[in-house]
Amino acid sequence: MDYKNSGVDIEAGYKSVELMKASVKETMRPEVLGGLGGFSGAFSLAKIKEMEDPVLLSGTDGCGTKVKLAFLLDKHDTIGIDAVAMCVNDVACAGGEPLFFLDYIACGKNYPEKIATIVGGVAEGCKQSGCALVGGETAEHPGLMPEDEYDLAGFAVGVVERKDIIDGHDLKAGDVLIGMASTGVHSNGFSLVRKIFKMDKETLNTYHEELGTTLGEALIAPTRIYVKAMKAVKDAGVRVKACSHITGGGFYENIPRMLPEGKRAVIEKNSYPIPPIFTMMAREGQVEEQMMYNTYNMGLGMIVAVDPADVDKAMDAMRQAGDTPYVVGRIVDGEKGVDLK
Repeated sequence: MDYKNSGVDIEAGYKSVELMKASVKETMRPEVLGGLGGFSGAFSLAKIKEMEDPVLLSGTDGCGTKVKLAFLLDKHDTIGIDAVAMCVNDVACAGGEPLFFLDYIACGKNYPEKIATIVGGVAEGCKQSGCALVGGETAEHPGLMPEDEYDLAGFAVGVVERKDIIDGHDLKAGDVLIGMASTGVHSNGFSLVRKIFKMDKETLNTYHEELGTTLGEALIAPTRIYVKAMKAVKDAGVRVKACSHITGGGFYENIPRMLPEGKRAVIEKNSYPIPPIFTMMAREGQVEEQMMYNTYNMGLGMIVAVDPADVDKAMDAMRQAGDTPYVVGRIVDGEKGVDLK
């Protein structure tokens, strides 16, 4: 009897590492010390020491049950982008620059090519957000997970000057809310998605004119990363007063998190186009409108509040970073919360 016969293939682990090295290398920043394969990732703080009052930020998350969709479609090259996006968008939401990322993959069986493909997606997400993939872990769990399944999670560490932290403390009535378009469902609410649609290959591979793609392609579209847009706004000299990453809990849970007591957000539902995937989901699943806005991003992955005088400059910066912004509402005095009109 040996370890391989018990279900853990050490040689497959070695092969996975070798296959992923090229994509991981593409994410390196000058601050990274050493290479892939050590017991820990090393990141120099020399540049951070030059900051006036640096504050470290961190975020951790996974992709939820969206991984089930990846299994069904046998498409594993973008789920890693989702894992990175969920973490780095939270860091950017506080005004931070993501520095490095680590991933954790738990699988029933290590198929090196599949693991390398997943990590390739993680690396792509890191490149999109400018952070380094400094390490990770692939753990085989024979007997605990089916051989062809896995789960993916990770965490990011970033930094921000204390004076630049976005926390909503100086929000005032009349400040304008700008929303940046999402790429679809992102990585939240897939337990409900899997109740609305039959999760089989025939259903997922069916082309829909209203979507302009197959259902599966629309659902698995990777989460948009807003790090570059947030940096562009900052570089343009615009002070983002408050920011909300629209994830699980949709509008009703996430928007109040950006508000101080005594301030309320008003969102105009008709101020931007709702992606057709959400219209289809509401129709096919007979999901009430409030539940849709309480579960999904409904087409806006990030919402920021700025002074009215900075709206045009902020939106121009977002567009130059490749994002699509909309003026979607305003801040008013009132009980902390959000109104959708």
